[in-house]
Amino acid sequence: MNKMYAVGLMSGTSLDGVDAALVSLEESDDDILVELLAFETIDIEASLLDKIKKSIMKESSSNELLCSLNFELGYLFSEAVKTVCNKAEFQLDELDFIASHGQTIYHIPSGSDLQPSTMQLGEPAVIAYETGVKVISNFRSMDIAAGGEGAPLVPFADYTLFKSKVETVVLLNIGGIANITVLPAGGKLSEVVAFDTGPGNMIIDELMSHFYDKSYDYNGEIGLKGNIITDLFETLKNHPYISEKPPKSTGREMFGVEFTQDIIMRYSAYKSQDIVKTLTAFTTWSIVENIKRYVEKHLHVDQLIVSGGGVYNQGIMTGLKKGLKNTHVISLESLNILPDAKEAIAFAILGYRTLNHKFSNVKTATGAKKDVVLGSITYI
Repeated sequence: MNKMYAVGLMSGTSLDGVDAALVSLEESDDDILVELLAFETIDIEASLLDKIKKSIMKESSSNELLCSLNFELGYLFSEAVKTVCNKAEFQLDELDFIASHGQTIYHIPSGSDLQPSTMQLGEPAVIAYETGVKVISNFRSMDIAAGGEGAPLVPFADYTLFKSKVETVVLLNIGGIANITVLPAGGKLSEVVAFDTGPGNMIIDELMSHFYDKSYDYNGEIGLKGNIITDLFETLKNHPYISEKPPKSTGREMFGVEFTQDIIMRYSAYKSQDIVKTLTAFTTWSIVENIKRYVEKHLHVDQLIVSGGGVYNQGIMTGLKKGLKNTHVISLESLNILPDAKEAIAFAILGYRTLNHKFSNVKTATGAKKDVVLGSITYI
């Protein structure tokens, strides 16, 4: 297939904006050559952000809200496509497709009394109509239909971009939720392991909003101050998700507003910076502990490549280096790749596979019964 041009869109659980990556993609010897042409993060205005947060929480969500929000997000994603193309002086009619992850509202993995399912909003018909470009969306559903968790889906792209013949590489993305992809040295796609380790920036961001009226802890400065609340830290270390074996996935349903507000209420006698420091330490510990339990028992990790907003939190990065002393811990930026762009690029790669009628789920990551082609295509 000839070179194609696409925009990958990602709006994650951290709710810190819509990431739009304009890329070129071309197949070569069963590999996909990807070039990032432009990247932009589009802010979510306060009123729309409030609607997203309300839609996620059971007590404030409604059918009316979800119905409207689906189309409102479609228009926001359309603007993200136009913005990144304008930045690169790239014409919309030159795009071959748009790959939109959508905004996750609710995710029900296996192991629940409810039917395993997932919901991402951002109406693809609106994106297609507004841009005049076909849209690939709804990536997670087919994997769930095939018995998988529907997450994580980035591992296929991680394997495409970062596999090594000589080193075992672990990709760590710290968004709202933290997830890892394990690429064994010289390994095949069928040997890739990936799963969510637990919270990423989600709890810290909620604490910063509550205590400091800020959207995140800039450079992890608050988390570097204060003292760890020992009782809280030890309680958090016993969270059942940590001991759950992969494949596994999680989200705001487990580590969102309700979880954080409960901690704020129960530990109201403590300083705010101590609570932030403790949850920063727990977030870091949960990542390290998952790697030690479920990766290092089988493989020596040569390199840990960190991306996502959490890469800028010095408390987390320092903790990772201390906790994984025999592993080379680096930021994706040191490889001349924007840490915030990786997941948007990943969905462009998945969309490329969809258009080629090729699978892009990784069964060892999601637990799916078979390889499946992901995504639904909306034509214009």
